[in-house]
Amino acid sequence: MARKEKSENPGRLKQIALTYKMARRSDRWLGFILAGVGLVTFGVVLGIGFLVGHPIYLGILGFLLAFLAVAIIFGRRAERAAFGQMEGQPGAAAAVLDNIGRGWSVTPAVAMNRQQDVVHRAVGKPGVVLVAEGNPNRLRGLLASEKRKMARVLGDIPVHDLIVGNDEGQVPLSKLRSTIVKKRRVLPGSQVTQVNDRLRAMGDLMKNMPLPKGPMPKGMRMPKGPTGR
Repeated sequence: MARKEKSENPGRLKQIALTYKMARRSDRWLGFILAGVGLVTFGVVLGIGFLVGHPIYLGILGFLLAFLAVAIIFGRRAERAAFGQMEGQPGAAAAVLDNIGRGWSVTPAVAMNRQQDVVHRAVGKPGVVLVAEGNPNRLRGLLASEKRKMARVLGDIPVHDLIVGNDEGQVPLSKLRSTIVKKRRVLPGSQVTQVNDRLRAMGDLMKNMPLPKGPMPKGMRMPKGPTGR
């Protein structure tokens, strides 16, 4: 166990160092800000310790609080820097959805066109959330098509759609996760599982359905998806 802990610690420290270097590329004052936060927090708590006559105890507490404050500020600014570098890159929304947290089932790229506009799907207690990234004009058609396919198996399950971007009516990448998790929860956990299973079955049906090569013969009808009964 000791050897395993020793081997993990250098990895964690290296990861923190890499994260700091990445964040500092777009936030050149990061080091000064973190140092200032740590020193001010420690100094304030230590000053209170001298006033009440317990500088040693409050000095230790001040060190711990300073470390916590630095960690929080570092995490927030590193996250902001990461979003800044990811913004506009294909698949950025999928990366955010992968870290949305427990209680959600995420399926990336449920719909895509030749221009690489893409729609991702997240299923949770608020219902189904479709997250689209790409050209807004083309995405409307992709979203409408995906909703029509899901309507066969969802019934009255709520379906939300979001377009990632910085224009009016869109959701910035940095606010995507918070926007989704703040939606009102209307489904119990058991129903979330049922909805996710239905959507996966629908996807498997479309994926495994044998299609003729070349143009589709006239009069050929597509098989209906599962009704969810």
